[in-house]
Amino acid sequence: MPTPTDTPAQVIGACPHDCPDTCSLVTTVAGGTAIKVQGNPAHTHTGGVLCAKVSKYTERTYHAERVLQPLKRSGPKGSGRFVPVSWDEALSDIAARLHAIARREPEAVLPYSYAGTMGLVQGESMDRRFFHQLGASLLDRTICASAGGEALAATYGGKLGMRMEFFAESRLIIIWGSNSIASNLHFWRYAQEAKRNGARLVCIDPRRSETAEKCHEHLQLLPGTDAALALALMHELIANDWLDHDYIARHTLGWEPLRARALQWPPERAAQVCGLPVEQIRQLARDYGTTTPAAIRLNYGMQRVRGGGNAVRAIACLPALVGAWRHRAGGLLLSSSGAQPFARARLQMPQLLGDRRPRTINMSTIGDALLHEGGGRFGPRIEAIVVYNSNPVAVAPESAKVAAGFAREDLFTVVIEHFMTDTADHADYVLPATTQLEHWDIHGSYGHTDVLLNRPAIAPRGQARSNAAVFRALAAHMARHDAAFAAPHFQESDEALCRTAVAQTAIDFEELLQQGFARIPLPEAPFADGGFATPSGKCEFDSSALAALGVNTVPDHLPNHEPPTDRHPLAMISPPARNFLNSSFVNVASLQRMESRPLLELHPDDAAARGIADGDRVRVFNDRGEHVCHASLNGRARKGVVVGLGIWWRKLGENGTNVNQLTHQQLTDIGRGPCFYDCAVQVTRMAG
Repeated sequence: MPTPTDTPAQVIGACPHDCPDTCSLVTTVAGGTAIKVQGNPAHTHTGGVLCAKVSKYTERTYHAERVLQPLKRSGPKGSGRFVPVSWDEALSDIAARLHAIARREPEAVLPYSYAGTMGLVQGESMDRRFFHQLGASLLDRTICASAGGEALAATYGGKLGMRMEFFAESRLIIIWGSNSIASNLHFWRYAQEAKRNGARLVCIDPRRSETAEKCHEHLQLLPGTDAALALALMHELIANDWLDHDYIARHTLGWEPLRARALQWPPERAAQVCGLPVEQIRQLARDYGTTTPAAIRLNYGMQRVRGGGNAVRAIACLPALVGAWRHRAGGLLLSSSGAQPFARARLQMPQLLGDRRPRTINMSTIGDALLHEGGGRFGPRIEAIVVYNSNPVAVAPESAKVAAGFAREDLFTVVIEHFMTDTADHADYVLPATTQLEHWDIHGSYGHTDVLLNRPAIAPRGQARSNAAVFRALAAHMARHDAAFAAPHFQESDEALCRTAVAQTAIDFEELLQQGFARIPLPEAPFADGGFATPSGKCEFDSSALAALGVNTVPDHLPNHEPPTDRHPLAMISPPARNFLNSSFVNVASLQRMESRPLLELHPDDAAARGIADGDRVRVFNDRGEHVCHASLNGRARKGVVVGLGIWWRKLGENGTNVNQLTHQQLTDIGRGPCFYDCAVQVTRMAG
C-alpha cells in the first residue's frame, strides 16, 4: 500500500463487480486519498475505459453514509436503529452466539453471500474455511447464473467458449439476452469494431434496449421463448442443409434425437410462441447458416425463466451444427470462467468438514427457508445467518417473504457491509467492510481470459476490515470456545491468500505484482477439433448427465411457470437499470440522479388501455404483492410485456417495495435458479 505523500501515485487494481468485463483499474492516490479511478490503458480488454458506475468508485468509497464502525441493533428488526460498539465487543458476542447454536445444531447457522465482490479472497476463502469448520449449512449460490452455467456444462463440459477479443473478426454477431452497452461494455467495443468492418449485428431481447437500438436487427421475442426460437433456427438449418456434416459426425453426440426435436419446430410454430414475424426467424437462420464466421454472445438474462436451462442448451448447440467452432471468430460465449486456473480447494478447505455432510439451502428460496419452522426433510430451523457480499432483502425473489424472514426476532443476523442496506437494517450486528480500494484480492473473469490482482490503494477508512480479516478475527474469538479455530490456516493474510489462489497454476504471481494482470494460456479456437470437456469429448446434444438428474436430455421449449392470464395479463421482466448493478450503486447520488426513480416501462398500447400516461404513478401487482413506481413510455417495452427496472433498495421505493415484491420462488428446469423474468402482473394508474 502506498504511504501518504503529496505526490500522486497510481495503484493497479481490478473491478470487483458482477460483470463479465473484470476491468483493470488505475487509482490515483494523493496524500493517502484516492482522487480518481480510471480504466487501465495497458490492459487490452479494459483499454482505458470504465463504465459510468465504476468510474464513480471514489464517490462510493468516500460516501457520507458509509458504515465505518461496528454497530449493534438498538431497536426493532428493520428499524435501522443501531449504536456503535467496539470490534472486540461485537466479535466476542457473535462468536459466543454462533458457538452456542453450533454446539447444539451447526446446521442452524447459514452463511449467505454472492457476488458483491467477485474476488476469490474476499468472496470465497477465509469465510468458507470458517463455516466449514463450524459445520454450518451450505449455501446453493444460484441467484444469477446457475441455470445457464449448468446447462452449458452439460453441453460443453464446462463454462467455456470463445475468447472475447475474437468477436472483432466475426462476420455475424448474435447478441442474445444481453444489453451489452449497459452490462458488457468492453465486449461491445469488439462488436463495434466488427460492425465497422462489415459484420452484421443482431440482438435478441424482449426489451428494445440500448444495444438493440444499435444493432442491424432486433428480434423482440416474448420472455421465456428463446428455446423455441433456437429450435426453429435449427429447423431451417436442417431444411436448407446449412450444416457442417463433418463437424457434426466427428465432434457431436446425439445428433439424431436433436434433429428430430428441431423438425418439430418449423418457423411458423416458433413465430406463434415467440410473438415474432415468421420471416424474421427465417432470415436469421439464413444469415446464421450462410455467414462465416458467425458468433453468438449469449448472456444470462434469457435463462431466468422456467425453461432457462433448456434454452441455453438449445442455443449452445447451434455453433456445432454449422461448424462455427472451426474459426477463432466463430462459436459462442456465455462464460469463460471454466478456464480459470485457481486453486479454490486450497482457498476454501472443504476438508474441514471432515465426515459431516451439512444440508444445502438454496439462496433463491431464502424467503421460504427463513420462515420454515424446521423439522422433517428440511432439517432444523435457521437460527443464525451471516450475510456478506449480498443484500437478500432487496435482491432475492418474493421479497415480502424474505423481509418477513429477516424480521424474525429469534433470528440472529450478522451483516458485513459498506452501507445500511435493506438487509443491514434487519441485522443484530453490522460490521464495516472495506471497499475494493482498501484491500488485496485476486480476480478471474467470466467474459475474458485474464487473471487480475487488486492491490490496496488506500488504508481502510474508519474501522473497516476486509471480509477475510473479519473471518480471521472471528475465528480467533471462536478459538476461545473451540481450539480448532486456532489452527494456522485461520491466520493466513489477505496477500498470502492471493498467492494461494494461483499457487501451482500457470499464473505467475510476480507478473501480477508487476503489471496487475496476466493472460491464461489458452488456444485461440478452443473446439476447432472438438476436444470438449464432456465425458464423451464431444458437444453433447443429448446429455447423459441430465438423464441422471431426471431432466429431458435433448433441449426443448418449456413454457413459463407464470404465463399471462386474464387477472394478470402482462409478462414482467426486471433487468437492472443501466446505472445500477443489482443493488450496488443504488445509493451513489450521481447514479441515482441518472435513474431518477423506480420506473416501469410499458408499451403505449398497454398504457392507453389502462389510461396511463408517461410519468404517471402506477400500481404493479399480482397475488404476491404490489409495487408502486412510475410509468415510462419510452418505446423499449413490447406489447404485452412490462419492464420493471431494478434493483432499487426497498426502502427507496414509494411503498417500501421493489420489483422483487412481485417475483416468485419457483426454480429453473436446470440449475435450481430463480425465475425473475417469469412473472405475470397487472398494472393500474394511481391518483396523484
